[in-house]
Amino acid sequence: MTSDPRIPFLAALLLGGCATTSPDPMPASGPAPMAATAVPPPPVRPDFEQLTATDSVRAAAAWIAAQDAKLHAVIALDPTALDQAGRVDRAPPGSGPMRGRPILLKDNIEARGMPTTAGSLALAGNNTGRDAPIVSRLREAGAVILGKTNLSEWANIRSTNSISGWSAVGGQTRNPYALDRNTCGSSSGSGAAVAAGYADYAIGSETDGSITCPASMNGVVGLKPTMGLVSRTHIVPISESQDTAGPMTRTVAQAAELLTVIAGTDSADPATAEADRRKTDYRAGLSADALRGKKIAVLRFAAGFGTDAAFEQALGQLRQAGAELIEIKEFKPTGNYGNDEYAVLLTELKAGMNAYLAGSPSAGPKTLADLIAFNKANAATETPLFGQETFEEAEKTKGLADPAYKKARANSLRITTTDLDRLLSGVDAVVFPTRPAAWKIDAVHGDQSPGGNAIGSMAAVAGYPHLTVPMGLVRGLPVGLSFVGPKWSDGRLLGFGHAFEQVRGPFPRPNFYSSIEASPEVAPALEPQRR
Repeated sequence: MTSDPRIPFLAALLLGGCATTSPDPMPASGPAPMAATAVPPPPVRPDFEQLTATDSVRAAAAWIAAQDAKLHAVIALDPTALDQAGRVDRAPPGSGPMRGRPILLKDNIEARGMPTTAGSLALAGNNTGRDAPIVSRLREAGAVILGKTNLSEWANIRSTNSISGWSAVGGQTRNPYALDRNTCGSSSGSGAAVAAGYADYAIGSETDGSITCPASMNGVVGLKPTMGLVSRTHIVPISESQDTAGPMTRTVAQAAELLTVIAGTDSADPATAEADRRKTDYRAGLSADALRGKKIAVLRFAAGFGTDAAFEQALGQLRQAGAELIEIKEFKPTGNYGNDEYAVLLTELKAGMNAYLAGSPSAGPKTLADLIAFNKANAATETPLFGQETFEEAEKTKGLADPAYKKARANSLRITTTDLDRLLSGVDAVVFPTRPAAWKIDAVHGDQSPGGNAIGSMAAVAGYPHLTVPMGLVRGLPVGLSFVGPKWSDGRLLGFGHAFEQVRGPFPRPNFYSSIEASPEVAPALEPQRR
């Protein structure tokens, strides 16, 4: 499977070239064989802050053209990006808080001029001509829509045996820190693209872990906002209870800038009715002193999976920033909500997908049953690596009025809010390692994560905000530090993350190693020490 073959062609256009023939397709089987040495990115990564919008778009397109045959992070470039940039450059100074910033959108978010595929060939023609409300806000703020990023197909809801970062449209997204490592999902392309320097700003979406996990494993900042703070209209859905879009950026300040623009009420999405009252300038709360005197609970029971050294270093930096750390070594959950959450997701997937497809002005599948039939008819391209058993389970559900569904939602919400409120009692936030370092891509066994974290899942079900900030490297692979707080504490968490970031200092950029085992830090240890 390959990334969209239009990328090099569109990049040539954005760079001012004159392409007169069809583009050559990208390699069909991922990165070409590499020697066991670092494969560096182009020598000078563009500083978008110092360029005009037009030059930023051209620089970003060049960077993507140079790297994405390896990463498969971008599904399509926006053919209107240069036109957008030209309009921004002609506008009066100060005409938007994100004036001229290139931004990438996960390809389940509608933007006029490009199809919204959710990574599936079934939606290859889903060019609705609409902007999602968050995209309209980005345009009004002066941002330039650069293109769409790859994702775990259908946001990782098609199968329980999926490979995170794979889609039939975009192929397998690869981690820029080590190309044989996973990017996590489902906002895989957004995380990898920001890490690789294609743009400093991207939008991901999360139902349970799909912003925070890829942000952590790609060494970028990711915020899953409070449920209801950001519109979901014209975003391919999974769950009306848990879906939210959110920022994925290089720094916390950029995440605050992006959230300030995209937050707000959407009349078509009743869940955002509270958002305008909560809308604020999230940049205003950023301070190096934001952690001073704050009580932060350290969730020791949620730590481990190879992150201990990086976590200890991060805790020392939190203390240095002035935080008072309170250790929580053990915790007994109120109950088990996993089966209930899964039942909720299945029911809401069918209801939401049917409504989205029926409301799309584009031709194509109009129900979840249509998607299942499409996948069966196109098994060679859609299901060569894993199936669609989750889709098939969802199709059997009985709708949002089903008492079993309502009971499952009430139970999962009760357990997660109760437990998070217990953990947050008397403190300003809790911290824990977001996820382990990236596992290897495995087309035989699917995702093989060496560990997980229930706290991020609890925040997803309860609708509480969850911020992850890069905290360190584990043998050259990034791991993140998570901050979770009460509902509507997004601004406070961004302040905490920013203060931590100031003490931590600049985070290492990726080197595009063929594998961590080939890196200079690890390779010598794998060789015989005695002959």
